[in-house]
Amino acid sequence: MGKNKKQNLKNEINTEIIRPELSKDNIKIRQQAFNSQRLRKIKKGLRTFHTLEMMAQTIYAYQITKKETKLNRQLIAAMANEMTHYQDFQIKLFEYGWRPSKLRWQYWCVGIVFGLGSRLLGKKKILKTGIWVETKAVHHYTELLKTIEWDDDTRKMIIKNQSDEVGHINSWKKLLEEMN
Repeated sequence: MGKNKKQNLKNEINTEIIRPELSKDNIKIRQQAFNSQRLRKIKKGLRTFHTLEMMAQTIYAYQITKKETKLNRQLIAAMANEMTHYQDFQIKLFEYGWRPSKLRWQYWCVGIVFGLGSRLLGKKKILKTGIWVETKAVHHYTELLKTIEWDDDTRKMIIKNQSDEVGHINSWKKLLEEMN
């Protein structure tokens, strides 16, 4: 395909980017710079974040219905946001040379139970579950930011993701207030 045809095709396609494409220049190998005690803490923290973000995205996925509602749009946005967090932590795990936890499937199961259970109990329960889960997430973020000496890039990413979780809490609270 010629250069002009490629450019025209690119101009014709209207896409929304959830996350920009990463290149090898965006990836840093991190493990060599830290002592083993610090690395153990970082590994535990990254695995905790990764597993809990997978649970959160699963909860939202199982709360979504096929109805065209404000709540469903917000749930889809929240799920997509949690997916980017999950991806952030998976990338960091691999940058450090580690794999995700082998036990993460258990949190996936818990996510299904919380998501489907709250969905069956109605919109208020969905929102209350979201508030509860995100409040726990913010607590985990705070504790792990406080107790682990993160590299600067990872710390910035964690703070950004924590801020997103606070945004979710505010969204769920606002929707809950509108229902009352």
